[in-house]
Amino acid sequence: MSQAKIQAKTNEGSTRGSRFSRTMSMADRSGRLLESLDELELRVEALRETAAAMEQERESILETVQSLQNSQEMRSISDGEREELNLTAKRLLGRTLCVEVSVGTIRNSQQDDALHQATSIIDDIVAKLLDDTGRSRHRLMALHAACVTEAPAVSIDQKFQAIVISCAMEDQKKIKRRLETLLRNILNAENTVKLMDRQKLAQASSANGCL
Repeated sequence: MSQAKIQAKTNEGSTRGSRFSRTMSMADRSGRLLESLDELELRVEALRETAAAMEQERESILETVQSLQNSQEMRSISDGEREELNLTAKRLLGRTLCVEVSVGTIRNSQQDDALHQATSIIDDIVAKLLDDTGRSRHRLMALHAACVTEAPAVSIDQKFQAIVISCAMEDQKKIKRRLETLLRNILNAENTVKLMDRQKLAQASSANGCL
């Protein structure tokens, strides 16, 4: 009888031991899976950062090519040379546009609505850019001032600032970047016009001096 009790206790201890071993094994597996997911999360963030950098590089290339096409230097060369260079520029634009990079942003309904409002405001200004460049530039500067943390040199569009704050963080960066690109393009265009005006005045003065 006593021998049977001892055997029963031994069996019970073995059962408990095996359960404990299984529990530890499950914990180990869970820990390894968690470590793998943590590593994957780091890789996902690195992938998104790389894609975002490629997206910005694509925008920068497009802006640079278009700026060269509209530059004063391009207007100062012969028609044949300009035509050849424009063909090269168009080829570069086409190849760049064929590169499609997109980093999706997870948004809630409020962030999605805020992005739509911010985009509509900028699009409305861009649509009126040719009609009134000066006023449009000042409005874009006020919008850009609403996107920066440092004290701006121009007045801030308070309404636009509230909308941008409601956007997702990635969308805030894209909005700021778009405004900076638009302002650079306007500045480049204004400088080109000024150079052309000076060139015309110089040519006129030279012509008058020959009379």
